Amino acid sequence: MSKLVTIYGGSGFVGRYIARRMAKAGWRVRVAVRRPNEAIFVKTYGVVGQVEPVLCNIRDDASVVSVMKGADAVINCVGVLAENGKNSFDAVQSEGPTRIARISSEMGISRMVHISAIGADLDSESDYARTKAEGEAGVLKYQPDAMILRPSIVFGPEDEFFNRFAGMSRMAPVLPVVGAKTRFQPVYVDDVAQAAAMGALGEAKGIYELGGPVTMTFRELMNLMLDVIRRRRLVLNIPFFAAKIMAFGFDMLEIVTLGLVKNGMVTRDQVKNLRNDNVVAEDAQGFDALGIAPTAMVSVLPEYLWRFRPSGQYDAIKESASNLRSS
Repeated sequence: MSKLVTIYGGSGFVGRYIARRMAKAGWRVRVAVRRPNEAIFVKTYGVVGQVEPVLCNIRDDASVVSVMKGADAVINCVGVLAENGKNSFDAVQSEGPTRIARISSEMGISRMVHISAIGADLDSESDYARTKAEGEAGVLKYQPDAMILRPSIVFGPEDEFFNRFAGMSRMAPVLPVVGAKTRFQPVYVDDVAQAAAMGALGEAKGIYELGGPVTMTFRELMNLMLDVIRRRRLVLNIPFFAAKIMAFGFDMLEIVTLGLVKNGMVTRDQVKNLRNDNVVAEDAQGFDALGIAPTAMVSVLPEYLWRFRPSGQYDAIKESASNLRSS
């Protein structure tokens, strides 16, 4: 019988690409998620019965155990960018990975892959970065041979970065950003999935920081995105002191409305994170150590951001017709 991998958060942005790669490698894939009815699409990644979504809550030992039984490898992709109710940074990014590592060790599973993030730091002022580091420490405590991946901002068709700002550019002549000079090294989602699959297949272990071939500031990334969607917008930097005040207001609004109004703009914790560059450290292992050539943004962004162009899919046709008339 083919081997089985349990992927916690396997229907999420990064998780679905890992699930697809593991299915192509011939493994049975168990996608552990809170809402399996919303993850039915993962079944199409393999033959009938090869990929199955199952119910799991990583905050509960029994739930984690139930979906891990019989697995030969486990992969944790669960993370949050902002806290929501019981899904706090501590519960999801610190306690969750530690729980998965402890239980997998107790069940004799030796292969574990954990998706963390560049900037994970036990001493960080940001709860996001601190709990990412705590999660890594918990994983290594119980699974010292685990693979830990720290990607920079991940881009791809379902991302919440370029898609979000491209959508914002439709509504106003100004595109506000916090930390315009902060540097990022965006990495393609399927490159991260390829690295994770290597860990699950037993081809690599250790800690790897994953960044794409280009390092750019936040402002430069927004200008690149605007070029792709063929819109002219002023990229306006919001100073950190002003962003901190704004984020406090948005956070308080969510609190006083008991969560009915979500802070979908920027949180105080995100402002803290944006003060720091999000790039691969000079002494870190990266794609080179894995033999993976990272994909360039310019070869991928047009494939999914075209829908934000003024005329959408017809924009290129109009441009071509304009060139014909002028000639």
